[in-house]
Amino acid sequence: MKELLIQYADYNVWANERLNSVILQLNEEQQHQPIVSSFPGIYKTLLHMWDAEIIWWQRVDLKEKIIIPSRHLTPTLSEVAEGLLAQSQQWKDWVATADDDALHREFAYHNIKGEPFKNRVWQILQHLFNHSTYHRGQLITMLRQVGETAIPATDFIAFTRI
Repeated sequence: MKELLIQYADYNVWANERLNSVILQLNEEQQHQPIVSSFPGIYKTLLHMWDAEIIWWQRVDLKEKIIIPSRHLTPTLSEVAEGLLAQSQQWKDWVATADDDALHREFAYHNIKGEPFKNRVWQILQHLFNHSTYHRGQLITMLRQVGETAIPATDFIAFTRI
């Protein structure tokens, strides 16, 4: 299982880097253009991805008070992209050094609605990497809608072929 999680963590960083390289070339109008999706546009979708990675990091680290970037900051798109990549790299580094006990540790947390849950760390990691893949797919569609044509492949198979 650890080998798979390491590969997914590596893939998450790789795919975020590839997509961010295109997103950061957009003009401000494209970055903030309202687009109907889970989150209304490229900026807000990328910000949500950063929020999610940081929230899960704090939960796994057993922080009592969760700090959510979008509720405390008004970052530029560049700052969001940098923050997401830094957090993705932190997950990658952590997974690489985690032992089986750390990956199988069960922990309790509350979701954003305050509902209590328990999960094992490996389940959270699997969710986290899947969550990012889902939203990267949305970002690709949004990029096409703002006229971007140079969209890199971010499929897992493309990552494994390198």
